[in-house]
Amino acid sequence: MLIKTQADGFIHPLSSEIAPQQVYQERRQVLQGLGLMGLAAMGAPQMAWADTSPRPGQLPPLNARASTQAGAMASEALTPYKDATSYNNFYEFGTDKSDPGRNAHTLKTSPWSLEIEGLVKKPGRMNLEDLLKLSPMEERIYRMRCVEGWSMVLPWVGYSLAELINKVEPLGSAKFVEFVSLADPKTMPYVGSRVLSWPYVEGLRLDEAMHPLTLLTFGMYGEVLPKQNGAPVRLSVPWKYGFKNAKSIVKIRFTDKQPLTAWNKAAANEYGFYSNVNPNVDHPRWSQASERRIGDGGLFAKKQKTLMFNGYEAQVGQLYAGMDLTKNF
Repeated sequence: MLIKTQADGFIHPLSSEIAPQQVYQERRQVLQGLGLMGLAAMGAPQMAWADTSPRPGQLPPLNARASTQAGAMASEALTPYKDATSYNNFYEFGTDKSDPGRNAHTLKTSPWSLEIEGLVKKPGRMNLEDLLKLSPMEERIYRMRCVEGWSMVLPWVGYSLAELINKVEPLGSAKFVEFVSLADPKTMPYVGSRVLSWPYVEGLRLDEAMHPLTLLTFGMYGEVLPKQNGAPVRLSVPWKYGFKNAKSIVKIRFTDKQPLTAWNKAAANEYGFYSNVNPNVDHPRWSQASERRIGDGGLFAKKQKTLMFNGYEAQVGQLYAGMDLTKNF
């Protein structure tokens, strides 16, 4: 079944039609066995916390028959859940791809709150429960591309960040949005290491943050976000390299100045502020023209051509009209 969403006007498949049927059905059966399938008849799985930390309540159900963003990757298979949760960048828990999966169990995700500050009419603090109730949840399948040359296809659950931005009402002087991640040395063993400055900071131009594809994300694969994937709330910005997708966010600041971000501070010649997926602009130490899909043969997987803006050029290319994408990398 194909349906059309109002967000971008494209036809999207459901995750059940992209994931292998057996895998999808097994996941649904597990949820149903736990009593978490209140909307199963409509194909919209109920969300619930999957760890043993204190539970602030269940995530709201997905919109009935919520669809996914297809763009240029409608026929691509989902990355297996095991790979998506065991091959991660989350430097607060280690620099090896397997470190977050081993170490992130120490992260305390409840209680959790998000501070809104800067150039807005309605600054303040929102707890996680309020964030979850702000807008109906959707499931969207996005291709995600890492600067190191690997990619995944992931089913995120959340809603457009614009819903939150509209609620807090940015002032006319606000031009950028800064995202600050948790930096707790008690629960994040690599906070304090010299690899980056802490806390981890990322940023978007306000119009990028307002784009319908920029997702405030609370879950994946029909379940709450695993800790190693940025629980309890993160960004999913599919046309940018992975490090732009801030994890475990505790503060959003609206500013008139371009934020100085973590990787830009660490190596400005390698990691520009925009960091749009662009196969025509090489990383100083390697080409970005091709990529290897995680879960599709490992190191021996055949590389595939990287698409401009990660395949979302039709949706986001107009944001950068007239810009020098070599200079503004």
